[in-house]
Amino acid sequence: MKQFKPNLIKAALITGGVAFSNAQAFAQDANADAIDEANLEVIQVSGIRGSLQRAQAIKMDNTSIVEALSAEDIGKLPDTSIAESIARLPGVTGERRNGRTSGISVRGFNENYVGTSLNGRELLGMGDNRGVEFDLYPTEIISNILVYKTPEAGMTTQNIGGSIDLQTINPLTASSTFTLNGSFEKNAEDSPNPDFDNNGHRISLNYVDQFANDTIGLALTVASMESPRQEQHFRGWGYADVNTGSDRRATDTVDVPAGTVVLGGTDSFQRSAMLERDSFAAVVEWAPTDKLNVQLDALYIDFVEEDTRRGLEEGGAEWGTGAYTITGVEDGLVTSGFTDGFHSVVRNDARRQDATLSTVGIHAEYQINDEWTAEFDYSTGSVEKEIIDVESYSGVGRAGIDGRPLSARSWEMTSTGAVYSDHPTIAPVDLTDPSIIRLAGPQAWGAPPLLQPDAQDGFVNQPTFDEDLDTLRFDLNGFVEWGVINGVSAGVIYSDRSKTKVNNGAYLTAPSYPGDASIPDVLGVVNLDFIGIDGILAYDSLGLYNSGYYTVSDARLVQNDRLGDSYTVDEELLTLYTKLDLEMELGDIWIRGNVGVQVVNADQQSTGFSTTSDADGFTVAVPVTGGADYTDVLPTLNLSAEVAENQFVRLALGKVISRPRMDDMRPNTQASFAFNDNQIVSTDPRNGPWGGSAGNPELRPLESNQFDLAYENYFADTGYVAVSFFFKDIKNWHRDTSVITDFSDIYIPELHQGSEGQTPGTFQGSVGSVLDGFEGFVRGYELQGSLPGELLHDSLEGFGLFASATFMDGKVDPAPGQTETRIPGLSEESYSMTFFYENEGFEFRVAATKRDQYLTEERGLSLALVDATKQGGTLVDAQIGYDFSESGIEYLEGLRVTLQAQNLTDEDDIQASSTDARQITQFQRYGTNYLLGFNYKF
Repeated sequence: MKQFKPNLIKAALITGGVAFSNAQAFAQDANADAIDEANLEVIQVSGIRGSLQRAQAIKMDNTSIVEALSAEDIGKLPDTSIAESIARLPGVTGERRNGRTSGISVRGFNENYVGTSLNGRELLGMGDNRGVEFDLYPTEIISNILVYKTPEAGMTTQNIGGSIDLQTINPLTASSTFTLNGSFEKNAEDSPNPDFDNNGHRISLNYVDQFANDTIGLALTVASMESPRQEQHFRGWGYADVNTGSDRRATDTVDVPAGTVVLGGTDSFQRSAMLERDSFAAVVEWAPTDKLNVQLDALYIDFVEEDTRRGLEEGGAEWGTGAYTITGVEDGLVTSGFTDGFHSVVRNDARRQDATLSTVGIHAEYQINDEWTAEFDYSTGSVEKEIIDVESYSGVGRAGIDGRPLSARSWEMTSTGAVYSDHPTIAPVDLTDPSIIRLAGPQAWGAPPLLQPDAQDGFVNQPTFDEDLDTLRFDLNGFVEWGVINGVSAGVIYSDRSKTKVNNGAYLTAPSYPGDASIPDVLGVVNLDFIGIDGILAYDSLGLYNSGYYTVSDARLVQNDRLGDSYTVDEELLTLYTKLDLEMELGDIWIRGNVGVQVVNADQQSTGFSTTSDADGFTVAVPVTGGADYTDVLPTLNLSAEVAENQFVRLALGKVISRPRMDDMRPNTQASFAFNDNQIVSTDPRNGPWGGSAGNPELRPLESNQFDLAYENYFADTGYVAVSFFFKDIKNWHRDTSVITDFSDIYIPELHQGSEGQTPGTFQGSVGSVLDGFEGFVRGYELQGSLPGELLHDSLEGFGLFASATFMDGKVDPAPGQTETRIPGLSEESYSMTFFYENEGFEFRVAATKRDQYLTEERGLSLALVDATKQGGTLVDAQIGYDFSESGIEYLEGLRVTLQAQNLTDEDDIQASSTDARQITQFQRYGTNYLLGFNYKF
């Protein structure tokens, strides 16, 4: 039987210090012995082309269908975060959150359905669920990134979307270096908030060396970053039905057809933010003999983001006032009009997110004999996160005081939301005048019986999250000659995971209550001209809260969703797997691959609270528990056939699962009662006064059967074309749904009645929860290619183009009574393109990504995650640089300078109704970000 021979590209992979999984290390060494050393000098390419060559080599050598990204050099991924780099890979899309690419979707599934690992070990995220917030991980610690689109039996992070493995270097095989990276960052938009600046910086140190006769390797990375963001943010409350027909307002100047909708109000603001991130990474590798290799990895990230959101909250037509006039209507949407007034709420909101992540892992590999190796791996990780989100209200005086002026406005709908102007007859109110604006709630938003209706001057949400993950793994790998089977792997993995959320919150009342007072320490004025309003007064609400200025009333006393959303989820997984490596020859076609099975036993248990209200309206909380124990069997098959030289046809079949969202696994239940006479007397359970929500601690994993087929043609060291088709047959999906439930057990006659003593017309109501058992599919095509310019003509040497396009469709059965069939993260079309030039030290690149509409989620009331629809968009980044190693100037040979522009075209983020894109619910503009950087390699 003929033996597999690594070509020059694969030789570059082996000799370039690329991090393989430990299971492949000895096979790598065996192949390296067969490489003609005379050829190695031919393929030593650095910079952009070297990065593409190494990434292409990884794709070629892998039997799974993967995408790869390789750093140009230590600490030199071409972006500020790994999220931006990953988002340009074929079949992968990025999602901006607050101006940064943070979320990642793979083949239409967002990060909650994508497994993420660091050197093969599952990595905790810093978000609310399992999904990783990729913008928090610095590029400086990463050597390679692999996106596995098809699973293998030995992978513990296989998910419906795929798996992303972040790889650090192996210090014993990497070149010794001491590298300093730094950059100065600035946003094109000046900070609209007087207490934030617009300058940032990044600096990192990378050190790699070998000791003790090359038996000990050490790699260290220290990175620190301050990154500013500026944002203009329009947010619409939603769109209400206009009172039409015979009841239409006589003052309207145009005809208003039935079914016309109008913007109900807005809370829009100018946001400034500063992200501070300190990261420490270390890799220690020890190989005392040819048979033993031990590697210790450690990563620590300290992340703090502070932001302020200053703007205006005003009710509009229908939801703010009935005194309004319509002056323009187009295709069922009110496009212009004016309102006669609302007591404006000046918002000075601030948020601080503080999180730390630490993970440590140790891996030992021992070569028992020439055929067998044993591996042991242990890792432990933890995340602690706290969010303090302060809302602070001010305006023309406390609610209930007579004679307060109303803000009357005209408005016009645009592609960015509503733009306001002066009322045609009523003079405007100057919201920048310190003598007018008082630190008190202009609207009666209190929470009886805890507060008087006029006593709420702000609110603070303060959830905390704690998560721990311990994993223990043992593997046995062998080379065998059992016909077409040339290798066998088997292992056992045990993981213990726990996540706790405590949902704290409090009402804030200014010390002047029941009166009001001027704002202490006014900072200045924030301009709101992007929505047509002159501006509002700015003050430090977070500072006031931290100083004890406000009287604090614990919201847990009256809000059932506080303890109703506080929980601990514990999850123990025991995984057994066996994988057989295949190698065979059919005619002139060489086939490699693997077949295997993974058996996963899950024991999930959770604790929380069941919350109701007593006769006085206070929360009653009872501890509750829940859980489940079950086993999944997951077979996989991957085949790669080299049908011609450097041309591969790949086939993959498998059954994969994604673990349930951890917030969905809570056992909590909470009940509510609507004190609305019309609802109280209703006999329809879905329109009655009773309601509630519940978690589902017995949820089974999301499940899919997958089929993948791909053709790849590698026609040059940095040139290839590929086309792939995939189909995911979803057999178990989760949906938010509602169940009719009997509430008679918590009925309190003295409390649950109408204003005139009416008893409820029904004791049944809807309880929202998460159910599994829904089915669906996702299918798609991916086209991708990399073209070096010199293949077209010698004069184009140094030019290159990398491009991809993905086309998908898919849906999942809707929940009963609902119509939502979309999958979070799926865009039907997405594109990516990178054009570059690199020659004699000079480099230039432009990268663009485009995606269309998709379903996502954002923080709503009480910082809870709620569904939202983003319209997609096109992001363009550019970079120009010079590497002085080509300059001939001796003392500058280690220097490289770059200038980057992110979001070059100032692309907006837009959310709108899924049925009418003109109904803008959110518009965000961030401006272009610039970074002037250097890299010096000693």
